[in-house]
Amino acid sequence: MTTPVNTSRLFIASCLALLVTSLTFAIRAKIEGVFSADYHLTAEEIGWAFGPAFWGFTLATFLGGVIIDVIKTHRIIWLAFASHLIGLSVLLIAQDKVMLFVANLIIGFGNGSVEAACNPLVATLYPNDKSRMLNRFHVWFPGGIVIGGLLAWLLMSQAGLSWQVLTSLLFIPLALYGYLFFGQPIPETERVSSGVTYRDMFRNIAAPATILVLISLMILAASVPSLQPDFSSNLPYILLGIVVVAVVIEGKFINKTSLLFPLMLLAMFLTASTELGTNQWINALLEGAGIDPMIILVVVTGIMAVGRYFAGPLIHRLNPGGVLLGSAVLSVAGLYWLSESSGAAMTLGGAIVFAIGVCYFWPTMLGFVSEYLPGSGALGLSVMGGAGMVATSMVLPIMGRSIDNAGPQATLKFMTLLPAILVVIFVAVNIAVRNRSRIH
Repeated sequence: MTTPVNTSRLFIASCLALLVTSLTFAIRAKIEGVFSADYHLTAEEIGWAFGPAFWGFTLATFLGGVIIDVIKTHRIIWLAFASHLIGLSVLLIAQDKVMLFVANLIIGFGNGSVEAACNPLVATLYPNDKSRMLNRFHVWFPGGIVIGGLLAWLLMSQAGLSWQVLTSLLFIPLALYGYLFFGQPIPETERVSSGVTYRDMFRNIAAPATILVLISLMILAASVPSLQPDFSSNLPYILLGIVVVAVVIEGKFINKTSLLFPLMLLAMFLTASTELGTNQWINALLEGAGIDPMIILVVVTGIMAVGRYFAGPLIHRLNPGGVLLGSAVLSVAGLYWLSESSGAAMTLGGAIVFAIGVCYFWPTMLGFVSEYLPGSGALGLSVMGGAGMVATSMVLPIMGRSIDNAGPQATLKFMTLLPAILVVIFVAVNIAVRNRSRIH
């Protein structure tokens, strides 16, 4: 007799797995100062060592998205568990940029495996309520940062305990999600159950070959400091033009399909960099704001968690495209406000506007792709998540260099450009969606 799928248990286990992921982000935001003060790393070196947490995530999501229907979801989940266990153990003994780099790479691979397995799992568990439940699932990303930020403040800032004590606490939710997944039957992904072929899944990505090459080059640039783009030269813009032409040729003339997915992929680069880049550098960016940056991080991510939990009515009223457009507008306002802030009250006000802005970005981007491009399957969700992380891995050292050379305020003003571009993209996306029926 077949064991029935325990939807609630699998959803809770997925949330705990994402909680471990988010706690690693909170810890990085705190120990950035430790590795600067105690281990004498520059902001740019720390940005480089933190980078593999993001592109390692990308490797795992891409690999998971391609092979998940072959090796099955439960094996990706156990790969995530093993990576978290090993990566956190390495982090506990890290004292230089190389060990920090290695630890973040393994942890990032675990985080990406969680995303590769659990996003399609949640979409499969709740086929008629995907956007709302993906937002509920992703409550635990900002929610975990709230928990991690408070623990960092209490244990390190108040109690004076070491960062290793803080890191050790992550083994608790790690053990819990391992226990909840253990022995549970995992359903086939939505693509398999709906009969969409493997070939059609790739075709719905529009330009899979070009995207794969692009992401590979981004990972290379993020991991080799000498290859990081110099936006004062013309080369990055020439390369971007070549990518756009290649996407159009592969998508329109070879695969003969919509270019909506590549457009959303570009948006994911910018939404993730806006949210995660700013949050990961929160300690350095708001160091002189007159209020503990970890408190600001807790406020920002707390607002994000509440907003995502109650996202259902808003998405129903505005639709995913409308939510994304509003989010971009508020993100511009919030970042600009922070760049002009000079005291605790102003900083807190800017942080609140920024939090409302970035609140819905990540889960609504995934929900949009799942609803409007369902044929892209688990691969589509994995590519989106991976793209967001690899973009963040590139922006972190760029932000670090800007903080070192130009200072926090100028860096925040520079970051305002990203959501400003998103406003234009999401206006185009809303027009495109309004003028066509849902894509299958």
